[in-house]
Amino acid sequence: MSTKAKTPANAKPAAASRLLGTVYETAADLERLGFIDKRKMQKLDALCMEPIAPYDSAQIRALREQHKLSQTVMASVLNTSASTVRKWEMGEKHPSGPSLKLLNLLDRKGLDALL
Repeated sequence: MSTKAKTPANAKPAAASRLLGTVYETAADLERLGFIDKRKMQKLDALCMEPIAPYDSAQIRALREQHKLSQTVMASVLNTSASTVRKWEMGEKHPSGPSLKLLNLLDRKGLDALL
């Protein structure tokens, strides 16, 4: 029984190299034909994802203001402290790991994606 991936084969993640891109295209074809299961394809999707670009203090502040959030509410949405959000906006600290991923998600998909 063949399972379909949620990502169409022509919408491959950006690959770090031509070789990885070719491997991904081949795997997508094999998945489409039922030779690779959905779970293995998801693992390959994760390997081929580009790293998230860092956010500077102005971008974080603009993102917060765009969604009309206070520092405290934004901190709650991102599961961090208000002082951390304040330090990000002052440029004293920079988001990383899960916080960076959540900021990127907020930026790309909006507040509803995080609530």
